[in-house]
This record gives sequence, C-alpha cells and structure tokens, in this order.
Amino acid sequence: MRADFGSSYNKFSQEQVNKLKNIENEVLTEFIGWYVDLMEPSDLFVLTDSEDDKEFVRLKALLDREEKRLKNRNHTYHFDNYYDQARDKENTKILTPNGESLPFLNTMKREDGIKDIESKFRGIMKGRTMYIGFFILGPYNSPMSEYAVQITDSPYVLHSEIILYRTAYEDFVKKPNLNFMKFVHSEGELDERKVSKNLRERRIYFDNEGLTAFSVNTQYAGNTVGLKKPAFRLTIYKALKEGWLSEHMFLMGVNGPNGRVTYFTGAFPSMCGKTSTCMVPGERLVGDDLSFIKVINGKPYAINIENGIFGIIDGINKEDDPIIWSVLHSNAEVIFSNVLVSDGKPYWVGMGEPIPDRGENHSGTWYKGKKDAEGKEIPPSHKNARFTAPLEDFPNLDKNALNSQSGVPLGGIIYGGRDPDTWVPVSEAFDWEHGIIAKGASIESETTAASLGKEGVRTFNAMSIMEFLSVDLGLYLKNYLEFGRKLTDVPKIFGVNYFLRDSNGKFLNHKTDKAVWLKWMELRVHNDVKGVETPIGYIPRYEDLQPLFKKVLNRDYSKEDYEKQFTIRIPELLNKNKRIVEVYSKIKTSPEEVFKVLKKEEEGLLELRKLKGDYVSPFSLY
Repeated sequence: MRADFGSSYNKFSQEQVNKLKNIENEVLTEFIGWYVDLMEPSDLFVLTDSEDDKEFVRLKALLDREEKRLKNRNHTYHFDNYYDQARDKENTKILTPNGESLPFLNTMKREDGIKDIESKFRGIMKGRTMYIGFFILGPYNSPMSEYAVQITDSPYVLHSEIILYRTAYEDFVKKPNLNFMKFVHSEGELDERKVSKNLRERRIYFDNEGLTAFSVNTQYAGNTVGLKKPAFRLTIYKALKEGWLSEHMFLMGVNGPNGRVTYFTGAFPSMCGKTSTCMVPGERLVGDDLSFIKVINGKPYAINIENGIFGIIDGINKEDDPIIWSVLHSNAEVIFSNVLVSDGKPYWVGMGEPIPDRGENHSGTWYKGKKDAEGKEIPPSHKNARFTAPLEDFPNLDKNALNSQSGVPLGGIIYGGRDPDTWVPVSEAFDWEHGIIAKGASIESETTAASLGKEGVRTFNAMSIMEFLSVDLGLYLKNYLEFGRKLTDVPKIFGVNYFLRDSNGKFLNHKTDKAVWLKWMELRVHNDVKGVETPIGYIPRYEDLQPLFKKVLNRDYSKEDYEKQFTIRIPELLNKNKRIVEVYSKIKTSPEEVFKVLKKEEEGLLELRKLKGDYVSPFSLY
C-alpha cells in the first residue's frame, strides 16, 4: 500500500514529499511521520542518489556556515564546540527494557530514555530543515550489508555521510518493506559560530530493541553521524542476536610472495595505529574502521561497511603517512574538522611543517599561547581533529575487495593497543580460543584524546570496543567463541603493540616497523616461516625478521633490537593476566573458557620464570 502522508507535510515542497511517497514502506512512513510531528521542521529535504541532491547538501553546509571553504575548492572545514570534541561517556546511554545494569555500560530504562530524548526533540527543528538520508552499510546487493535511514537538521552531518557511505534511496524504492536501522539527530540551538550551544543538554541514546540511535545538542561526528559509531553499537546487538560479528576493525590485504594476497581485519583503540596500519605503503587498503564478519560455507568473510574515512589527523605527516598526506593535498573532496585554519589553509599538530602563530580553530580566533577558561594552553589543532575523505581517492585502495558482494576471505585478525610495558611488538595466538581471549578480550590501552577525560591511563578495552559496547560483554565473548566453532577454515589471530618502551621511556619500535610485522603475519598465515613458542603464543625468529627489515624498509635490524623488543616480560605479563581475570570474575556471564585460557597462560609464565628468570631473552627460547 502506498504511504499516506497527512497534513503535517502540506507546508513542504511537493517535490520532497513525492520522494517519500515513492517508497512503499509503512515502517518508514510511520518513523518519519512521528519525528516530523515531534520536531516540527519548517522545511524538508529528502536525499536521493542523484548528484544534484548531494551537491545541494554540500552547498547547504556552506550557506548555513556549518562548513567553510578552503583555498582548495574541494576542501572545507568544520568546527565543533570547544567542549564537544569527543565521545561523551557520561551522557551516552544504552536503553534497556527495565534499566537493567550491564557490565561497563551506562544503562537507562528504555521508556524513560525515549521520554527524555523526545522531550528534547519536541519542536527543536522549528525554523530549520529536516534532512532525510537513505544509506546502505556495505556493498550494494550484498547479503552482508545493512540498511539505514538518517534524520538530522545538520547539513554537515549529512555531507559527512555522503562521503562515508553509499546512498541507497533507489534500493528503498525498488525493495518494499526493507528492514533498516534508524538514526535521529538534532544539533539543537547554535551559537554565533554555528556550533551546538546547549552541551549540558547533550544526549546520545541507543535503543537496541528498536534498532534506533538518538543524539541531540551535539555536532561531534562520533555522536551525530548515525552510520558511524551509533550504527556500530546497534549492529553489535544485531550481530549477537544473529550469530555474526560487527567489529571495530580495519580491513586490508597484505601482499605475499608470488602475487598472493591475504586479507586481515584489525581492532585497535583510537590513536593506537589502526589507520596507519591499513595505510602501510605497498599493501591494499579496504577500510580503516568498521567491518562485518560472517560465515559463508565454513569460511569467515569480511566487508568494510563504509565508503570513506573519518580519520584522526593529529600527527599525519608526509614521511610517516605518505598516502594519507597525498590525499589531503589532492583535489579529493575533504572535510577538515577542528584543525587550525590560516590564510585558507589547514594546519595540524605533528604535520611536519611550520604552523602559523595565528588563525582560527575550535576555540575561535587563535594565537600562540592562548589559554582556555581553565588556564590550559590551547594547541593549534585539537588532538582529536579529523579529516573526512572518500576511499576512492586513496591510491592503495583495493576496489574489487571494497565492492565485493561476498566480501573477502579472512586469513588473520589483529588486535592491538597502546601498551608501554607488557606485550611484545607482534605475537600469534595458539588457536581461535586463545586468540579471542588472551589477545582480543585482554586488550589494555592507554586512554587518548578520542574520549573526554584524562589521557595516558591504562584501561581495559576488550576488542577495542568498550566505548561502543551495547550488549553484555560476557554474551558478546560467548558469541565470538561460538562463531569460531562454525568455522572449518579458522583465521590466525595476532596481538601487536607499537608502543612498547624501555625503562627510560624510549619507544622500542619505529612507526614504520608495522610494515614488517604485517609481512611476518602474512607468512605465518600460510606457515611459510616458523614461530618461537612462548607462554603467550608464537613470536618471530630473528633470522626471519632480519631479512624482512632489509627488504621492506631497507634497514638493518640488529640482534640487540630484536632482543629488547621480544624479551618476555614475565612480571608485567603476570600482573596483566591477574587484572584481566579480575575483570571477568566480576561478570556473571563470562564464559568458562576465559578462565581456562588465562589460567593456562599464567601457569606457562610461572614455569618459564622458574627456568629462566623474570625477563627472558627470545634467543633462549629457540
């Protein structure tokens, strides 16, 4: 039955209303109608797949001054409120049927949360335009993809989604009654700088049962771009119910010998080398952030659900990040957020070029030495400053893999974090169960600027999803373990650590070493090189790494460097093991396998300490 649109739509352009009428989906009609009545927009814009519609959104972002143009006409910049620069844990809540408490989650009774958010939405779009976008998370015509609809009053948010995701209006027209996730956002009242003003009323709520995410009085993309981290939370829940994996993982291909390509996913907390790993020159980029993994004929296949990159720009420089640098200095469509702008050019901390002493940034007019209300000196760009760019403009993109309807077969999964004193730079788990528990479920990482709060604090961050978790962690791990049991072709699991330091605080890895670790992991997937067995898994042999460093980086790799990097630090590892056991002991739903695997690792470390002491040279394990 064709949708019936009531009197609420009479004030809107017939052209826009007709776009909605073309879609035969009663759930969609009810969803949009409810929020039109509640939010009372003065205008309506429905995004189709046409280039004209996309260009309209780009121009509206400029006309509404949510973005401004840089000297390169394909580049724009956007500022968030000075205090709206990262994910907001305190005001981010998972809505549960009766407000049930879940480990690590900030929960709220579903009925109360919806009542609260809708009270803030009431009449909030008066005098504003409601934008409605239709998207697909993943390749077109893929059984692995999911659909989504975004409601927002921010053209900046919709512009970001146009870059990051595939529009799917025609799919909604051609496929009646599609199931879809729902995202509702309003930036609320704006100040003279066109940034969200009422941050005390900021809310980010997730209704798993309704597959709906809400955000209000915020512009920061991590809260507002529905298909990004909000969708991630909803799909974690959906994947748990349906027996697949929605993960905070890059997807890339590593080139092996004789034209072989092996695909890896990798989960790292923000600012821990995730984007730079999948951007390693000479390898194949598929995606930098979010992956769906499903079983097809006993094998794990993965897709990147995105079509662009929303990446941290802090520290991006020509020497260490040549691919990203080239895109940011090309004619690709790019939105820079929360950087310094001077004379029509963007600048950021760590870019390797002189930064002007004056300009405009997230604090307003900026000058060197400027301090905020708390007396803290304001840097030229925020540590969580970002760039948004299409994947198609990256020269190392594996286009076939990105658009494959069946995804790509997984050879390996990589877990990493910001760990100063425990994990070695790269190690391989003994099997799926050991890898999921002792690598992925045991990640600890120092906090970074991607979240509000103190930096440099060692935190538990299983699978690097703790800030996005929307389900009981014990049940989430149980799903992971059961997923592995469905596989006849099991990918190898690795742990990496780019942030290991010596006793003086000096980093033991160079930023580019990850290129060698990737090559070693690719060889291990195919059993082309041997590993050294330790209680924490297999580590590389020096005689395999030494030629790889020469071939990949044209660098000599000394035995002394190898020994420092791959020494087994038993006291630190035992302390970590104890901390992880304590975490899971407090979770009623923790699978028994967690304690068995960690106990076995502990016993192995204690036995090794009896034989060789607290700090064990890798050479002594050959």
